[in-house]
Amino acid sequence: MARSGGNDQQNPVEGQLEAKILELLAARAATSTICPSDAARAVGGDDWRHLMEPAREAARRLVDEGQVHITQGGSVVDPATAKGPIRIRKAR
Repeated sequence: MARSGGNDQQNPVEGQLEAKILELLAARAATSTICPSDAARAVGGDDWRHLMEPAREAARRLVDEGQVHITQGGSVVDPATAKGPIRIRKAR
């Protein structure tokens, strides 16, 4: 999937995580969410745990682009201040 902008210096894994987040969300209902670990597992295979923070960062970039929302407890939250587990959903 093409990115709508962003950093030209992005490393390949960052781009893979962003694309995977969008791909996973596209395969779900508009109101469904995914966990950053879903994207980390899909990109990293058995060695996915080190991709958790990069997956969260990828979600934050997609928020900045207006493509997704980050939620906690079903409510949209500011990704800069969100602490603890988050979910990602398509922007409405």
